[in-house]
Amino acid sequence: MFGAGVNRWKPDGPRWWALLALIVAGETVFFLPFVLARVFRPTFLEVFGLTNFQLGTAFALYGVVAMLSYFPGGVLADLLSPRKLLALALVATSGGGLLLASIPSLSSLKLLYAYWGFTTVALFWAALMRATRVWGGLTRQGAAFGLLDGGRGLLTAATAVVLVLVYASLIPEEAGSATLEQRSAAFRLIIALTAAMTVLAAVPVWFFLPRRSDSLRRERSGFEFRGVARVLAMPTVWLQAFIVICAYVGFKATDDFSLYAKDVLGLDEVKAAKLGTVSLWVRPLAAIAAGYLADRFSAGLMTIFSFVFLLLGSLLLAAGIIHTGMFGLYLLAVIVASLGIFALRGLYYAIMQEGKVPLAFTGSAVGLVSVVGYTPDIFMGPVMGYLLDKFPGPLGHQRVFLVVAGFALAGLAASAVFHAWSVKDRSRGKVIKGGA
Repeated sequence: MFGAGVNRWKPDGPRWWALLALIVAGETVFFLPFVLARVFRPTFLEVFGLTNFQLGTAFALYGVVAMLSYFPGGVLADLLSPRKLLALALVATSGGGLLLASIPSLSSLKLLYAYWGFTTVALFWAALMRATRVWGGLTRQGAAFGLLDGGRGLLTAATAVVLVLVYASLIPEEAGSATLEQRSAAFRLIIALTAAMTVLAAVPVWFFLPRRSDSLRRERSGFEFRGVARVLAMPTVWLQAFIVICAYVGFKATDDFSLYAKDVLGLDEVKAAKLGTVSLWVRPLAAIAAGYLADRFSAGLMTIFSFVFLLLGSLLLAAGIIHTGMFGLYLLAVIVASLGIFALRGLYYAIMQEGKVPLAFTGSAVGLVSVVGYTPDIFMGPVMGYLLDKFPGPLGHQRVFLVVAGFALAGLAASAVFHAWSVKDRSRGKVIKGGA
């Protein structure tokens, strides 16, 4: 039993097994499209014969399809069982791994990313967010989304370490002496393992999530344009979408951490990949802590503090003071930025409760916020690729994080406005309640 009222969501298994299923599904579905390129970026570029900009165009095509899918996916999430949508998305996404393992051409790779834009968004994203919001009920939104993203982060960090170790065991001990054929063969195995994990994640989803929530049936019997119009008219929803844009730019920049370590610190590809996983270990701590503090204090207030961390870390990485061998300063900058990035990921949708979004139209609201908020999926890949190719070496990385710092500053301002609105709204509610 998940609680009372809207919190009454009866899973087929224990409550915590349901959350575990959401955590496992919520991260493995993105392993193939994003985690491989994030952790193994130098290897990915070399094996596929790509420039940073070319890989960025594949990400951009994913972003275009995703943007077109977010709102329809939100409507689907308000109508259909999350159990069915999530399981279908995992199986479909895993199938794309077969093509990726063949090391396709750039044109085929772009089509694959477009396909993943549909499977991971239209079928998956809003359903995951709705299921998590229902799990958290009226009073534990911060904990629900913090545990979701923190658990996802822990899963990714552990998986990344295992994948890096497996990859390292498949090539010569001195990584720099490995031939392209050896690297390609090893990376194909990594892709196959990742695809297998993705399809297996559908098993706990199918068995531990409810077939359909009785409480949600009572709240809605079908699609209502009135509810969608209500969501579209809410200023807090649009402000939340802008906050997600600014935060998601920071998250997209984590793709550069391992390449930064290689180009600026002078590490080989395996050592750079290992150092790049440090950010992933920050994620569970930051997301879970931010979620619980949001329930104790305010999700809006925690969003402000998170953008401060992102701004400071980005400025350190952009300042040009990190050079070859300066591992300590690099790690400090990555950890500070990552605290902000992953705290924000735990707060993206927790602030929806403070924005007074009706539970019955969560999917539609998530769809709208996501259409706007995840536009960095379209522009951030090409921007990063252009800067890294146009300004080789440290200068390109510094400019990437200067862009991130600018968005962090804008997000900080937007969060302050959102928090002020929510405080004013709560104060007005207390006055009305007291007067009654």
